[in-house]
Amino acid sequence: MPKYKYLVIRFSSIGDIVLTSPVLRLLKKRRPDAHIHFVTKKKYAPLVAYNPYVHKVHVLDDSFPALIKELRAEGFDYVLDLHRNLRSFVIKNALGEKSFTLDKLNWAKWVLVNFKINMLPPVHIVDRYLETLRELRVKKDAKGLDFFIPKDVTLPSSIEKIAVKDKFVAFVTGAQHATKKIPLLRMIKLCTMITSPVVLVGGEEEHEQGNEIARICSNVHNVCGTLSIHQSAILVGRAKAVIAHDTGLMHIAAALKKNIASVWGNTVPEFGMYPYRPGEKSKIFEVKNLRCRPCSKIGFDDCPKGHFRCMNDIDYRQIADYVNELMAASET
Repeated sequence: MPKYKYLVIRFSSIGDIVLTSPVLRLLKKRRPDAHIHFVTKKKYAPLVAYNPYVHKVHVLDDSFPALIKELRAEGFDYVLDLHRNLRSFVIKNALGEKSFTLDKLNWAKWVLVNFKINMLPPVHIVDRYLETLRELRVKKDAKGLDFFIPKDVTLPSSIEKIAVKDKFVAFVTGAQHATKKIPLLRMIKLCTMITSPVVLVGGEEEHEQGNEIARICSNVHNVCGTLSIHQSAILVGRAKAVIAHDTGLMHIAAALKKNIASVWGNTVPEFGMYPYRPGEKSKIFEVKNLRCRPCSKIGFDDCPKGHFRCMNDIDYRQIADYVNELMAASET
């Protein structure tokens, strides 16, 4: 029997789960004999299933009562709630063990969104996760994020040829909400200014858009919607530079220590979700001092003001110059 059993709760989503990885590593470092369990939604289980610091993954599927029964049978010593919602509250209450719960600082985010007054501490969410566990005497290290790719995952042969043949830029075109994404015409403009091959990475919902960009830009290859999350991570890991919105693959790129041009629309880095310890040449691109920004802590399907200045007013020449410089440096 392990001396300690921890349950870590984070139901979603890709980026938020990747951001919990230092907690798992440092808990295991603090207590090498401990068993760390993780509970998340079924579709996100692969993000932690291959983490060597995680003993077992529990999934929230169709039956929440069945999950509660499964967790009760484990006999946890501590519950670490890094999600803080109704379901995580029910789990903590049902298990009855000592728990530690993240303060999401939603009140401060609300003030920033509605009054543009920043009362948030200048602390990354990862460090706030770790601060939540201070009673467990978990000490921070400088290793950043982890992301583990199964050894048997490979790229399709057609994409493998691209990834081996060329030094390329990975452009993560997706985001959960439209107001986090560069508009199509701006994406095309940016790709035309990049002098290296560009590989578009994203989900099925970005596939047709990617085809349109690739049709116009001769240096673009579109693989959106054709790769799993782990295959996408392999491709991003091979890129010499990464362009990404405020989205999950941005955090995976940070875990892989890539140099990232992170592009911010309606959300802001001050929320504490910017790339954590990425490549040392990483850079944030945003329109500062825009009176309507941030308009949400998450995002919208359309700009509430109709002008979408937070993305339209970004200097895409600066992004292209930055990426071209990174690519040129990779040749030396």
